[in-house]
Amino acid sequence: MFDTLSDRLAATFKNLRGKGRLSEADIDATAREIRIALLEADVALPVVRSFIAKVKERARGAEVSQALNPAQQMIKIVNEELVSILGGETRRLRFAKNPPTVIMLAGLQGAGKTTLAGKLGLWLKGQGHSPLLVACDLQRPNAVNQLSVVADRAGVAVYAPEPGNGVGDPVKVAKDSIEFATSKVHDIVIVDTAGRLGIDEELMRQAADIRDAVSPDEILFVVDAMIGQDAVNTAEAFRDGVGFDGVVLSKLDGDARGGAALSIAHVTGKQIMFASNGEKLEDFDAFHPDRMASRILDMGDLLTLIEQAEKTFSQEEAAKMASKLASSKGKDFTLDDFLAQMEQVRKMGSISKLLGMLPGMGQIKEQINNIDERDVDRMAAIIKSMTPKERAEPTIINGSRRARIAKGSGAEVSAVKGLIERFFEARKMMSKMAQGGGMPGMPGMPGMGGGPGRQKKQVKQAKGKRKSGNPMKRKAEEQAAAARREQAAQGGALGLPAQEDKNFELPDEFKKFMG
Repeated sequence: MFDTLSDRLAATFKNLRGKGRLSEADIDATAREIRIALLEADVALPVVRSFIAKVKERARGAEVSQALNPAQQMIKIVNEELVSILGGETRRLRFAKNPPTVIMLAGLQGAGKTTLAGKLGLWLKGQGHSPLLVACDLQRPNAVNQLSVVADRAGVAVYAPEPGNGVGDPVKVAKDSIEFATSKVHDIVIVDTAGRLGIDEELMRQAADIRDAVSPDEILFVVDAMIGQDAVNTAEAFRDGVGFDGVVLSKLDGDARGGAALSIAHVTGKQIMFASNGEKLEDFDAFHPDRMASRILDMGDLLTLIEQAEKTFSQEEAAKMASKLASSKGKDFTLDDFLAQMEQVRKMGSISKLLGMLPGMGQIKEQINNIDERDVDRMAAIIKSMTPKERAEPTIINGSRRARIAKGSGAEVSAVKGLIERFFEARKMMSKMAQGGGMPGMPGMPGMGGGPGRQKKQVKQAKGKRKSGNPMKRKAEEQAAAARREQAAQGGALGLPAQEDKNFELPDEFKKFMG
């Protein structure tokens, strides 16, 4: 969603690199480019004006003029101001002192409230809670059925006493759900309310009645990040009519301009708390303003990547793999282990999304977007077509075995050969890293091994002096060499007296120099 904004900002900062100091003209030109980038990304005009004013004020101050690298200092200022307009610090859920904690979802129809209820339920379940989804959207056709299906997929309970499709009282359902949750020991109640195609009096009144009936601890306004500036107008109307405590952005994986997401927190004064960035129930997480700003500026999001890895990989399994790689040059690491590692990475999500979290990946965005996610499946098919002995000892795989494996996996023989070669290369690289040898092909870094003593410097043997092919020139060279030898024998090197001359002494200036 923020690709265009990221590209424009990266191009702007590229023009600043290599400058020892920034002039007034440089600051104005940079501010103008940032303003255009933000407006093209559909950020609200008041937000852009406030943002640019703060950036220019800080850029003209001492922190840039006295900086060793003004361009990097400028990026730091823009990053901090982006974090500020995105809400500053991460906002956490407030839980009730006496359970159940009631969370009410509000927003327009089509914003993704029902699906988001399931995502939030799964997220809370993963944190050790026992959520209950409540179907209070009794107007939209099949809304109750949809919530039941989503709850079943998320593995959480649902309270849906009314069939919906225009039948039932949503306020009574919301009120009764609190008693049901208490009796069934659910510590969190997530109330899914009805939406409308636009803001109207009936929608506001129903939302206000449900709010008064259940007294929610958190009212979350769900907004479609793809609807542009109308998202800001809707948020302001909900804030004034019903009130809400935080914002949830849905459809953040879309390709529309994402300026609305950058504007809501600043305009409404309410922070973005969660973000949904995919169709799967797992594509949902807490919103971190600092991480989002870092992604926009192509500085990566390593913290989120580490968190996802910690959820997927067990410490015990990681230690086991590390020991296999460190022992006997990694020969204990088999194709079965290689496949297990690839499948674990696959569980973390889309490979292109994972690569997008690494710093500087915006420069190879096209290649990342062209990654074929099915490559892991093809590799798995090839490995599973091998015998247990072949997986344990890939060196025994000869031409006839490769042909059999290719036939069994539906792949080309060249693909089988390529996979085995890639496995050996990966094993060698990971083994070297596990043993502290640093990155292969890289000079030894401090604290990373591979330094002096580990690598013997290869001294290139000098070739002997070649003789000229011209007889006259060769004769002249031989005569000059003979003369030099005679001079060295008579007067020592550099024309000094020979060492046999005991009376030779260095001049006084050399004696002082030599101490």
